[in-house]
Amino acid sequence: MTYGLVQTRRFGRQYKKLHDNIAADVDSAVMQVAENPAIGEQKKGDLAELRVYKFHSQTQLYLLGYTVDDAIRLVYLEVIGPHENFYRDMKR
Repeated sequence: MTYGLVQTRRFGRQYKKLHDNIAADVDSAVMQVAENPAIGEQKKGDLAELRVYKFHSQTQLYLLGYTVDDAIRLVYLEVIGPHENFYRDMKR
């Protein structure tokens, strides 16, 4: 059974700026996360509540940051972007 998806405002703004072919890869990654939220890697330290799922789009590594609420079966899509400066920007 899949989890419900809720995107944050930050995720929506970043998603809107993506090219169509990259957005299609993001959609595929989001569906994989909805099927199995444990697929992403649990972060440590300041970002301990965050999970990150890594995928490639046009030979570039992209990261999808999300949090999971198992009680109500929801995945909150927090941030999407290329690997470069991803964690630095996420801490802001």
